[in-house]
Amino acid sequence: MTVRRPVAWVVAVVLFAEAVGVAALNWFLGIVVDRQDMSLAGLDPAMMSVSSKIGGVVFGLYFALCGLVALLVAVRGRPPAGLGRVLLISAAVVHALLGAFTWGLVGWHAFLFMVLVLALIVLLLMTYDAREEPATGRPEGGKGDDGSPVSPPPAPTTP
Repeated sequence: MTVRRPVAWVVAVVLFAEAVGVAALNWFLGIVVDRQDMSLAGLDPAMMSVSSKIGGVVFGLYFALCGLVALLVAVRGRPPAGLGRVLLISAAVVHALLGAFTWGLVGWHAFLFMVLVLALIVLLLMTYDAREEPATGRPEGGKGDDGSPVSPPPAPTTP
């Protein structure tokens, strides 16, 4: 039994939940900054509020897109290719960087979550990276791609 599809399903669910969480957290922080009506080093509080909300929406959409790639991998049973693979690799890098920052800023619980998501994304990428070949090295049924019989490889000759 392979663990490919269950891992892809778990990654998709986690990334969708993270997308909603990141967007909601940044939206909430934007509301808090807006209601404080205080400036930080002369910055406009309304601009900080809007930029926090925009950042939350952008990162939420990014994680949702990465979750969609993982969902497509789970449904189709095929490895991510092209832009999808690049998105999952970038999500792994983002989680590694966020994990490094959360260790000092938030604590080890947040670090552990980021490392867990990083490990799930890497596991998804690595399980679909392995090539499956028949045990004998020949196509099943002794037939080639065009349906013609495949002859066994020649025996090695010794001088």
